[in-house]
Amino acid sequence: MVKEADGGTGGLGDGGKEPEANAPSPRLPVPPSGTESLLAVQLGPLRLKNPIVTASGTFGYGLEFTDWVDLARLGGLCTKGLSLRPHAGNEPPRICETPAGMLNAIGLQNIGVEAFLSEKLPRLRSMGATVIANVWGDLEEDYVAIVKALEGAQGLAAVELNISCPNVEKGGMLFGNSPSATASLVSRVRVATRFPLIVKLSPNAPDLVESARAARTAGADVLSLVNTFVGMAIDPETARPRLSFGTGGLSGPAIKPLAVRMVYQVARALPDTPLMGIGGISSLSDVLEFLAAGATAIQVGTANFVEPGVSQRLVEELEQYCLGRGIAAASLVGRAHRTGPAPADAGAEG
Repeated sequence: MVKEADGGTGGLGDGGKEPEANAPSPRLPVPPSGTESLLAVQLGPLRLKNPIVTASGTFGYGLEFTDWVDLARLGGLCTKGLSLRPHAGNEPPRICETPAGMLNAIGLQNIGVEAFLSEKLPRLRSMGATVIANVWGDLEEDYVAIVKALEGAQGLAAVELNISCPNVEKGGMLFGNSPSATASLVSRVRVATRFPLIVKLSPNAPDLVESARAARTAGADVLSLVNTFVGMAIDPETARPRLSFGTGGLSGPAIKPLAVRMVYQVARALPDTPLMGIGGISSLSDVLEFLAAGATAIQVGTANFVEPGVSQRLVEELEQYCLGRGIAAASLVGRAHRTGPAPADAGAEG
């Protein structure tokens, strides 16, 4: 059985001019050097030592996994979704296995941004971790307040906006399912932070490509996709939902073909937009597939529940793969778009 984690799932412009304020972060890429260049990848202003990142809500705050993973070896880790104040999440039961993955309705349980800054981030910094703070709120003002609280933090690499969680009553998909709401939120956050800005998109959006375009136009430096799909499990004996929330977010191997398709379509529609691919990744083959589809980095999620050391294993396997072929990881990105005519576009709806 999978063991429940104790949290949920997953540059300013010049002179205040609107086009500049909403432009992606102006930080210039830092070129890799020495042996780092083999695995290093560049996602706009965000440089990672390798493409392997752990997904929000599946890796605690990172500190829970130090018995299995050297955090400094990872490309990065995304924290649990941080809210302005501590949040208890949903009532149990809030996680269950499915034939090819799991359903969760954790509800974004977390200790709040202030406790994260005082208790967790200093320890992560001392371990050499590359930390991406995932944040969420019920209102635009919540997101803005959280990123402002993070703005002076030392040891933070980027901010990831969760606009796509299907397991909370308010917020979440309210922003992710509407391109106009996405644009409004991202625009406000963009002017509130100088950190590289990642926006995590929902596969349940009516048109994922349009949501991606709205986020990018409003100032996102990087897009991560996809979050969980809305699903449900019912106990056949009691006829009651297995999760107290009723529905939950489906993740794991079951969603991988859907996630690969969505990454491919967004990469095709927005070829200059750096992407992180998410969905059912547990093997080197999975990593290579997402990179070929157009992701520059990937996030490992549900597999952390099954194999706590999976993320470091993937770093090591990718390193051996690249060494054996004398190639850089960055050269693997987008190969599927260079192998022949593009397939017919079947739409990017969730």
